[in-house]
Amino acid sequence: MKEYRVAILGFGLVGKVAAMMLHKHHQLSIFEAACDASQNGAGALAAAMLAPMAESVNCEVDIAELGLEAMAMWPELLAQLPTNVMFQQAGTLVIAHNQDMGDLQSFMQRLKPIRGHHAQRVLGADIAKLEPDLAGRFHQGVYLPSEGQLDNLAFYQQSYAFLRQQGVQFHFSQNVELHPQSHKSGIEMVNGEAFDWIIDCRGIGAKEQCDGLRGVRGEVARIYAPEVQLQRPVRLMHPRYPIYIAPKPNNEFVIGATEIESQDSGPATVRSTLELLSAAYTVHSGFAEGRVMAINAGLRPAFGDNRPRSSIKGNVISINGLYRHGYLLAPAVVRQALTKELL
Repeated sequence: MKEYRVAILGFGLVGKVAAMMLHKHHQLSIFEAACDASQNGAGALAAAMLAPMAESVNCEVDIAELGLEAMAMWPELLAQLPTNVMFQQAGTLVIAHNQDMGDLQSFMQRLKPIRGHHAQRVLGADIAKLEPDLAGRFHQGVYLPSEGQLDNLAFYQQSYAFLRQQGVQFHFSQNVELHPQSHKSGIEMVNGEAFDWIIDCRGIGAKEQCDGLRGVRGEVARIYAPEVQLQRPVRLMHPRYPIYIAPKPNNEFVIGATEIESQDSGPATVRSTLELLSAAYTVHSGFAEGRVMAINAGLRPAFGDNRPRSSIKGNVISINGLYRHGYLLAPAVVRQALTKELL
């Protein structure tokens, strides 16, 4: 395989995945608008759930099946890192309070068939076996055994350290202007440097260059709650704000729900914070004594159809629009976008 000089624009989730796939064979330079590696994109805030069946309620079957393909790729990507990053495939438990059983039934009816994977109805005894902390609290639910999650903060931290060790060049606080065009020489320029290939992974940062790209606001809380022992992501059905609770290492939990059609990237609202934390408390009273480590908001990049898009113009490959399916889809979408010449 020929070695190329490759520029990756954006070091959020998609940029990290692309760099992990390419660093062995090419000279990589990464250009990131943030001032360091910890402040870039919604991927740093996300719950990093790998939930193809649950997400099938809100997406087409082919997207959910692409998520299954991507989920199988994550262990290989994470295995490159020198320290283990939590990757779990213990399923998702979906529950509802008695007064919201209609919403649970609606959720089950909207689940799309995915090859080889099926939802399982569970009753109180089953829920107690899956999540002993929820014994007696909930009496009906749905178990989605194919689903999983990973530790996004560890992936962010370790991938950056690892790629630096591999000789990848990083340029922070870099606002690049990209004007894709084909050159007979096959050379593209980024901030005065010449590259054989450019991979544009800027997400919402590429809004001016991507027609129809918009931001979809999400708000999440990160809670330290040692009194809560959950083994897998739990989703609570609710008519206004179905929430998810994703357990992370060291007794931490990521709690989220809100999806707002807004370009506002400002701090989380009081209303969303109250709704998230109140709903989490109804799942497990141990959250009342938890510590709020962070409450954040971010913009997910999405197109009008909420499907990811990739394109090649000359020697510029653009990957964008992963919407709420970032961790679920990133490895498969990036692999599809990169040319055989690069891989």
